[in-house]
Amino acid sequence: MRDREAHFGFCVYDETMTDSHCHLTDERLGDQLEAVIARANEVGVTRLVTIGTDLEDSARCIEICRSYPNVRCAVGLHPGSISEHEFSISKLAELSQQPDVVAIGEIGLDYFWCKEPAQQEAQKKVFIEQLELATAMAMPVVIHCREAVSDCLAIMKDFPQVLAVYHCFTGTPEEARSILNAGYWLGFTGAVTFKKNDQLREVAKFTPADRLLVETDAPYLTPEPMRKQKTNEPAMVVHVARVVAEMRGISIEKLEAITDTNAQKFFGWK
Repeated sequence: MRDREAHFGFCVYDETMTDSHCHLTDERLGDQLEAVIARANEVGVTRLVTIGTDLEDSARCIEICRSYPNVRCAVGLHPGSISEHEFSISKLAELSQQPDVVAIGEIGLDYFWCKEPAQQEAQKKVFIEQLELATAMAMPVVIHCREAVSDCLAIMKDFPQVLAVYHCFTGTPEEARSILNAGYWLGFTGAVTFKKNDQLREVAKFTPADRLLVETDAPYLTPEPMRKQKTNEPAMVVHVARVVAEMRGISIEKLEAITDTNAQKFFGWK
């Protein structure tokens, strides 16, 4: 291992790390994609998982994977996109069979933005369809869940074989325990670095080591101490790892090894 003075004000001491959730199709990253991936590689973030939010976006994720050998993707319909995008489970099934697709996602329920009961029912219907596909394909799922943990868990009880990560977890310790007790994983973003989020850091401390992932959700949720840079990017996942490592009382090198191994296991990344 070698330390390298890198971009964004930190040194990195490991050659491999995974950003388990980013959105490389977003124009803020896509317009400078080669440079974004190069900056990630320079600081040791050598594996990226870019996440689809609708069918068109998922197809673009697959195209990115074909151009960059260190990128894999998930395909799915985000709950916030259900009313805006036409959805075909058969089309999603076709996309899921592409070799660089490693998960179905991001899928789930979002009651923060969606308050109407009819809209919430529509989200549940599409969520179930995508869980059925994940079961048929024997693929893991990336869950978007906002103010809907109870309903998400209730639906997922019918899909016991599906491996799932609740990405960008920002809920309460009680919600985290209910997710973990159900056997699922938690993904932590830059939110864990924010000064006000003591409870979230406590969750990062008690999450089992073998069910822990770090991510950026780039271009969103830029971590401390880089909040002035509004566009987050995969290289900054190191800041997330640093805070999680501090909470767990281990070195960042150890945390990197844990989360890299976990990402490979979760996504089946050889």
